[in-house]
Amino acid sequence: MTTETILSIFLGIGLSASVGFRVFLPLFALSLASYFNVWELNESWLWIGSTTAVIILGIATFVEIIAYYFPIIDNVLDTIAIPLATIAGIAVMVSTVADLSPVITWALAIIAGGGTAATVKSSASATRLGSTVSTAGIGNPIVSTIETGTSIVMSIISIFIPVLAIILVIFIFYIVFKLYKKLKPNKSKSS
Repeated sequence: MTTETILSIFLGIGLSASVGFRVFLPLFALSLASYFNVWELNESWLWIGSTTAVIILGIATFVEIIAYYFPIIDNVLDTIAIPLATIAGIAVMVSTVADLSPVITWALAIIAGGGTAATVKSSASATRLGSTVSTAGIGNPIVSTIETGTSIVMSIISIFIPVLAIILVIFIFYIVFKLYKKLKPNKSKSS
């Protein structure tokens, strides 16, 4: 496995985690990176770097970010965002992985890309639901701002420093695991 292949996998996983916070923002970042020749995509995914894709993904990103600032709409978006994030995570991974056979590329895309995006999106949705319940939706714009900021930072780091991105993804999974353990109901021992 070449260094380029490993970095492309790290990029894909980092962007997939970013997709878990905002579906379109990492795709837009990847589109810009391809458009400005910062990152080379797989041959069949070059269309992501087209002017049309940059414009469409830019508009979709803007609409998604604004929509998450409306308490009822944000929860509706979360219901459809988990499957969308999974698909986007798979797409990001497939488009970025270099020099691997199609079978390995798709397996990585489904497991690492889709799995990462779905895990992060599920925990983000649970956070928003907790905010909705505990603050009657008043705290949701703060959650939305943190999610958008995290998605921006993760996207930029993934594109420019993929090694750091994979470290941050591991850290995010650690936080998700700790939150899950904290929120999981304790089972009392029956003796």
